[in-house]
Amino acid sequence: MTLGNYIANIQTDIPWLPGWLIAVTLFFALLAAGFALQYLIMEVLARYHVGKSPLSQSVFRRTKAVVRYAFCLLAVKIALPLVPLPAEAAQAVHNLTAAAFVVLLGWIMIIATNTIADRYALRLKLDGDDTLLVRKAVTQIRILRRAAGTLIILVTIGLALMNFESVRQFGVSLFASAGIAGLVLGLAARPVLENFLAGIQLAITQPIRIDDAVVVENESGRVEEIGSTYVVVRLWDRRRLILPLSYFLEKPFQNWTRTSASLIGSVYFHLDYTTPVEQIRAKLNQILKESKLWDGDIANLQVTDAKEDTIEIRILVSARNSSAAWDLRCEVREKLLAYIQSELALAIPHHRSLVQSAQADGNSSERKLSVV
Repeated sequence: MTLGNYIANIQTDIPWLPGWLIAVTLFFALLAAGFALQYLIMEVLARYHVGKSPLSQSVFRRTKAVVRYAFCLLAVKIALPLVPLPAEAAQAVHNLTAAAFVVLLGWIMIIATNTIADRYALRLKLDGDDTLLVRKAVTQIRILRRAAGTLIILVTIGLALMNFESVRQFGVSLFASAGIAGLVLGLAARPVLENFLAGIQLAITQPIRIDDAVVVENESGRVEEIGSTYVVVRLWDRRRLILPLSYFLEKPFQNWTRTSASLIGSVYFHLDYTTPVEQIRAKLNQILKESKLWDGDIANLQVTDAKEDTIEIRILVSARNSSAAWDLRCEVREKLLAYIQSELALAIPHHRSLVQSAQADGNSSERKLSVV
């Protein structure tokens, strides 16, 4: 027996009940049965390992609402023939249910896209020492997922609205006069389209990635989030700098982790001319060998300048990432400063002056060098 025959038999067996009451009763009965079935399936799956994995829990959480929406749509489709409607109203309800079905398909596609992206992202870890390839993949996943979601939403809305005759006629008339109207619409939507295309370009070329160390607007921080229209940079003092996606395609900025997470840090000292440079260089090597922050690559100490009263010593050290490089610079600076204060006090900058004093007979004078 087909569903249509079964519904016709219901109306024949209970002729004293109005059709709309039978339809409402059937609708809520189907809805209750569908929700109960969903609850039982979720409870059964939760007892097994498949319901305990992060990906499965994410799928269950995302599909809970869409499954209920599908049950509501199915119940409406089954119960609606019991309601006597005029031809125009029936056609309008048919168009509405068709649009709702298109929305259901778009919703399912968005869930499928997010699930595939999450499954791939769960294999990636951002807590390693050199995460260049991982950050590249995570950035592409996040940007392309948002772009795909936006595209699916736009297509779904367009297909859903095309089920209504008035909207189709409006669309035809709009395309017929698309000269000025299209120009105005393009100008109005330029920022949105610009950031949308910038997001796709960022995903492909990747001038920035998730967790990149960057310097923008004279502020240093890390890329915390790349949205569909903006980028969130977490600054060193935990402030957030919000920038449009197009900023990173149009303006210059510094990316300290573009090709590698390893960085070189510099430390400067201004010391006296009597400073034993080789002794400080030996102390620097000792500090680096004992430090857990040094990656063992670069350790360099040079006299880079000589001024009237002091010499300038530049120290270059390398670390596995920007955070380690900053901490290593501070560690080298503090320990060398303590060493100079305790062991090389004469290396601290002094001011020298030449003092000339005359003898008692006034015929000769004595010169002395005074160091302050």
